[in-house]
Amino acid sequence: MASLQQLLAEEGFERGHRQFTEGPKPMKLKDRTSTDHDSIALPIYICHDLKSFDFSKQGSDKAVSRQEYSIKSSEREGSNSKSSRIDGIGREEPAIDEVAVRAVISILGGYIGRYLKDEIFRESVREKFNSCLERRKRKEPDNGILANLELGVESIDKLVEGKGADREHRMKLLRNSIQLLSIVASLNSKKTRHSSTCGIPNSHLSAFAQLYLSIIYKLDKNDRISARHLLQVFCDSPYLSRTHLLPDLWEHFFLPHLLHLKVWYHKELELLSNLDYGEKDKRMKALGKAFNDRMDMGTTQFALYYKNWLKIGAQLPAVPSVPLPSRTSYGSSRRRSSDSYTSYSSQNKNLFRTVFGPTERRSMDLDNLNRASINAWNLQKEHKVSAQTDNYNNFNYAHSKRNQKAELWSESKKSERFRLFACQSTPAEEFVVNGEHSRNNSRRNEDKNRNHTSELSRANTTICSSDDLSECELAIRVIVKTWLNSHGDSAVEAELSKAPIIEGMLEILFASNEDEILELAISMLAELVAKNESNRQIVLNFDPQLEIFIKLLRSTSLFLKASVLLYLLKPKAKQMISTEWVPLILRVLEFGDQIQTLFTVCCSAQVAAFYFLEQLVNGFDEDKNFENARAVVSHGGLALLVGRIEKGEIHERQNTASIIICCIQADEKCRSYLAENLNKASLLELIVLENHNCNRCAIALLTELLCLARRTQMMKFLDRLNNGWGGLSTMHIFLAYLQRASSEERPLVAAILLQLDLLGDPSNCSMYREEAIDALTSAMNCQTCSEKIQEKSARALLMLGGLFPSYIEEATSEKWLLKLAGFNEHSDDSFYGKDENLNEEEKATEIWQQKAAMALLKSGSKGFLAALANCMVNGTPSLARASLFTVAWMSRFLHSAVDENFLTTASSILVPPLLESSSYDRSLEERTLASLSFERLTKT
Repeated sequence: MASLQQLLAEEGFERGHRQFTEGPKPMKLKDRTSTDHDSIALPIYICHDLKSFDFSKQGSDKAVSRQEYSIKSSEREGSNSKSSRIDGIGREEPAIDEVAVRAVISILGGYIGRYLKDEIFRESVREKFNSCLERRKRKEPDNGILANLELGVESIDKLVEGKGADREHRMKLLRNSIQLLSIVASLNSKKTRHSSTCGIPNSHLSAFAQLYLSIIYKLDKNDRISARHLLQVFCDSPYLSRTHLLPDLWEHFFLPHLLHLKVWYHKELELLSNLDYGEKDKRMKALGKAFNDRMDMGTTQFALYYKNWLKIGAQLPAVPSVPLPSRTSYGSSRRRSSDSYTSYSSQNKNLFRTVFGPTERRSMDLDNLNRASINAWNLQKEHKVSAQTDNYNNFNYAHSKRNQKAELWSESKKSERFRLFACQSTPAEEFVVNGEHSRNNSRRNEDKNRNHTSELSRANTTICSSDDLSECELAIRVIVKTWLNSHGDSAVEAELSKAPIIEGMLEILFASNEDEILELAISMLAELVAKNESNRQIVLNFDPQLEIFIKLLRSTSLFLKASVLLYLLKPKAKQMISTEWVPLILRVLEFGDQIQTLFTVCCSAQVAAFYFLEQLVNGFDEDKNFENARAVVSHGGLALLVGRIEKGEIHERQNTASIIICCIQADEKCRSYLAENLNKASLLELIVLENHNCNRCAIALLTELLCLARRTQMMKFLDRLNNGWGGLSTMHIFLAYLQRASSEERPLVAAILLQLDLLGDPSNCSMYREEAIDALTSAMNCQTCSEKIQEKSARALLMLGGLFPSYIEEATSEKWLLKLAGFNEHSDDSFYGKDENLNEEEKATEIWQQKAAMALLKSGSKGFLAALANCMVNGTPSLARASLFTVAWMSRFLHSAVDENFLTTASSILVPPLLESSSYDRSLEERTLASLSFERLTKT
């Protein structure tokens, strides 16, 4: 079956190119046409999954649009194993509206509509129906029930095949079929649902009747009633419906609500893995029964939930709650876990009949059977459908098409996958008291193990050597089933960890177009890679440029799972050269907010996305890093990153800050957007947290954001930042951090704190100002501070100067000062040459510099001036230049900020280094700045 995402693919999500099988070309958004009555918005609480429904064959059936919501992950599992919620579950649901009802009807109607148009699907349903009837016991009377059912089904098939072309005759057939099937459907009443007819459970007969009633109403174009009958199938016999009759529909319509049960089941299996064999077998049977009971209960509840949706004028029902089974319910007591299952099969048959009556008339419904082993129907024709609906030991991936190569495996085994009738009527002679029972079990287990080993060996041979893609796809199914049944057996793991096997799986990933096969192969490889480092190397060596994964990441349904597998491989940047990587990874980041489960491997796709982005923007040389960072900006990645810095785990927010810094350095134009849209309180929170790496990233990001091109923008940003976080003052947060910051961080933290302080009255000295100026002065000591610290000090001085648009280029304030001095070189390219609001910016800059000069001269006094003089002579080139720049703009306000005595002191400190900076071996800009400052200092 095609994916449910086909509905969404039409909205612009294209599947990757197929290598070996030419499929229909995916429709792009720009090529898509629709009518008003066709387009509906699929509610987010309906589109649970990114897997398979085939609506491509519906003809006029309604399409589901993706215009008003964002797709979520392919499997909605939370990190808490107690819940796996789809958006909308766990919070107040909206009222039912016509759009939501149409979406449900469209999904269900599209599925059952396949019976009318897809001959293969029709044949598979008929085979399942015939297989059910083959279990009948001819000697028992059926009161015409089975005859009615068969006659009704035959009439429907005539109508579908067009044999009743006359309209009047067709209407008569429709009415008769509805009457016949309604009689059979009535078997699900309270009095008869637990009985059987000719050895066939009434619940099964009723389910088939409801299925064909759904087909009838689809023929009659009554989609609403058709959908209600289809949902009733899952109410009448949930186990039959979800494991054999309609497993693909169940997986994509009901399973997303019940994923938390699967996660719980596999975790419980892991807990049982270390028990002794006998105890483990008993406990696993009990666990399997508890799991299936709860799955059936949840299936029934959600079928009724959606049936209520389809009642005209109905109010929105409460969302069903399906809690996890309690551990005591499946055998925490050894007695309870074993006796309740072993006693049933070893009872004396005559005593059983005396107490409970004839077994032939008792219910054969699977609610009362030993379903712990999850056996399935022992069908005479099962080899025709075994490749279509394999449940892989409770891990159903049954959305594949029928595989015509299934006979490859049918000769060597009698499938146990579809025995929906258990052995209640097994003769008691099979069980002998004095140990014969356990010996029989032992022999059966040995035979089963030998069969599994033989199957695995043939599958491995096929996957390594066969050129037939369908045979290799079938081999994947067998490999996965064997692996899941082995529960991580070391011998099976060793067999599957061989390089040819892993390489064969990778070739199938590249060649196959079947989502089911791709998902199974991805999950199988994830298991192997997670367990053994050498398997990771095998994959990377086979596909060094990750071409297979580019193909998978292009898909619309499996890209999240593929990203998790790729994350387990931990590829390096040199393997991610293609320009496609950035948009592909951004899509994973957007939709990967839920945990992805690949058998026992659980991982967030967003964690994977952050790893890949980190490699793309930091793993190459500077030019390539910047190219990728610019691609992140151009593909809309900043909006995603801005959202992620406000939520998520600490390490995710830290990674987000780091990637945003790279984007700013690569494309300075994004500073204004980020300063406007980033949540300032979230940045403060990262500074408060006791995580040094997180603190460091937050400070670095704030530093980049404060280097805005316009002083008015910077003031606005500082005002918002000054609002604080969690009741804490922003300046107190920075003061506390300044006191514990590293030597390299202190100058920049001090500059930020001083700018926040200057938002107030500059004439009032504060503790924050004194601490900031002292820290900055100490960091400017060229004799004791390293070059790195001096570089940070240079940047801090430029920040205080007011206009600092670039970390790489020279400060615009320098050009502005040079222009004031008459040095107008490259003025046409300057910021001010193009700014229409020149006067406003000049005024804002002048006010700011006057405040900063007053604070630095009064609070810093002679110590700060001496540090500037020392840096102009002994500092690194960048620090000497920044110091000269600082003296130049401060000298404008020297006469108004200090008295005559201090002015004399300042001149004595600064004039000597200014004269040295005026020498001819300095650049023209430096000589100009030094001359301008010297003139102002010596001016009387």
